[in-house]
Amino acid sequence: MNDTTTTPVNTITTGTSITGDISANGDFRLDGSLNGNITLTGKLVVGEKGSVTGNIVCQNANIFGAVDGNVQVKEFLTLYASSRIKGDIVTGKLSIEPGARFSGSCMMDNA
Repeated sequence: MNDTTTTPVNTITTGTSITGDISANGDFRLDGSLNGNITLTGKLVVGEKGSVTGNIVCQNANIFGAVDGNVQVKEFLTLYASSRIKGDIVTGKLSIEPGARFSGSCMMDNA
């Protein structure tokens, strides 16, 4: 018997639009669009075609797409070259690739 435990990743695919807040335990990948807030206990990945209009709170995040709202990441936030962020960021650690667009304030907080 194979007793490996993996956490499933919740996914919203390209072409799917959701209006409302999302709260989830574990990891989440968004390739569609969300008009609402998202709160996770795990990692958020916003794909290149993904977009969030609302606030984000999570443990870690990789942003390839668009976010129009505040982003609070407890540990590590990565903004990739294709990302577009309009809002304030609070994070423990931040990595920004050349080409990423960010408009707002940023506070790095290890607390």
